[in-house]
Amino acid sequence: MPFPVFPSKILTSNISSLIPLAQKLSKNGPVKRESTPRRIRGLFAGEWVFDTLGAVYVWEDVYYPYFYIPVNEFREGVLEKVEGKGEGEDGFYLARLRVGDRSTERVIVFSSTSVEAVRGLVRVEHSTIDWFAEDEKLLGPHPKDPYKRIETLPSSRRVRIEVAGVVVAESSQNVFLYETMLRPRYYLNAGDVKWEFLSESGTISYCPYKGMATYYNVKVKGREIKDAVWYYRYPTSESALVAGRLCFYNEKVDVFVDGVREESPRLFNIPFVQKGML
Repeated sequence: MPFPVFPSKILTSNISSLIPLAQKLSKNGPVKRESTPRRIRGLFAGEWVFDTLGAVYVWEDVYYPYFYIPVNEFREGVLEKVEGKGEGEDGFYLARLRVGDRSTERVIVFSSTSVEAVRGLVRVEHSTIDWFAEDEKLLGPHPKDPYKRIETLPSSRRVRIEVAGVVVAESSQNVFLYETMLRPRYYLNAGDVKWEFLSESGTISYCPYKGMATYYNVKVKGREIKDAVWYYRYPTSESALVAGRLCFYNEKVDVFVDGVREESPRLFNIPFVQKGML
């Protein structure tokens, strides 16, 4: 399924926030790393800055991986060291990725004195460039985790959504979405939602598994819940069943499945949920 190409964000400030991460990884290494046979390419300012079969999955934490790229796979001249930001015994330095008059300083280069797991690799902030795996443009704040999957199943179980005791949606024409390590999400038939309670929020997020999501606010009895509902107009092929359906943020509303109120989110052992993981 084709996707529109969205311009990358160019981040050139707050590079100090990268230093603690670089220090931790250069000395202690990541949670895990793993090579991938995928062809990974990076597009910046309309030009390819790397094209490699040597990309590495690096888990900086337990939640999801990033792609790290060998430094020698970058096009000559596009990486510049940011003076005074690392090197020596630090095991890393901060760099600037530059093409023409566009640049980003959200780049870490791990040098020969870092631990072996990241030695010679480059971390480019995912949101600053356009990433491609083979010929597919990657969406979301990180690549897909090779050990996680999603499953979408049609379900006639009755799902009821309440806010402050008021029913805002109730449907038995649903798609249940199951994603590894995350709680189930219930995508309801749009015709079974009481639209008088909804208003567009303007928020957009990207998920590597499902695509671009658009959000609604919910307002009941004068109380407004921001970004309480999302939907995918053009989801990825693996999530095609949820197209045009509405999903209520379980953590913000009361969800009943076949008359049984859903358990507390804490029981799903999920430390946090951020937009882009929904």
